[in-house]
Amino acid sequence: MLIAALAVAAVACLVAVVSLWRVVTLERRFRVLWGDGDGPKEVARELASARSELRSATDDAGDSLKRVALVRYDAFGDIAGRLSFSAALLDDDGDGLVISSIHARSESRTYAKSIENGRSSIELTPEEKQAVAAARAGKETP
Repeated sequence: MLIAALAVAAVACLVAVVSLWRVVTLERRFRVLWGDGDGPKEVARELASARSELRSATDDAGDSLKRVALVRYDAFGDIAGRLSFSAALLDDDGDGLVISSIHARSESRTYAKSIENGRSSIELTPEEKQAVAAARAGKETP
């Protein structure tokens, strides 16, 4: 009977040592994961910061030149193929620029005009006006 009691005690000690080893390992992993206990607070701070940055990026997206329209045309009657174009690039407020390239037989000219609130201080050609109107309406090509 004494031998059986010693065997049970030895098994109990072995189970206790294994359990203690597992607890120590889990505590070590917990400390690595959460540090000094500020882990959840740190995650909450990072999440708040990410939300703030996302709001800022969303607000800035309205200032980007995301309304684009292109009008192709023949600037001169003797040249076909609609090689000339006017491209309007505007933000949500109608500010941006219009770029026009006039293709002739022997040369090509490119012009850029600034646009503020859908208007330019320089007279726009009919094609440029068409490109600006299409960009403000959200159409890529009129």
